[in-house]
Amino acid sequence: MPVVRLSLGRFDAANYETIRKLLDDSKETLIPAIRALKGNRAYYVGIDSENNAMTNVSVWDTRIDAEQMAALQPMLSLAKIFINAGVRFEGPITNHEILWTL
Repeated sequence: MPVVRLSLGRFDAANYETIRKLLDDSKETLIPAIRALKGNRAYYVGIDSENNAMTNVSVWDTRIDAEQMAALQPMLSLAKIFINAGVRFEGPITNHEILWTL
């Protein structure tokens, strides 16, 4: 079964527009880098303005494929930018075996 990788970050409400712009801009470097990885089935980036949270949710063929993200240099560089902008990432990033689907 595939694996779902989940990264969650929280930020202060006053930083919403900054974080949203950073997320929008991140696609320029992340899309080509993620496309070059083995086993990616889907990748979603989202922001929740009511709960001041951002997510990266991805679906991978295997756990090993999902774990490629931990060493992806564009992602590591962007993490520092988001942290400097006030995002507090909840750790660890988790990789979930899918038990069932709808």
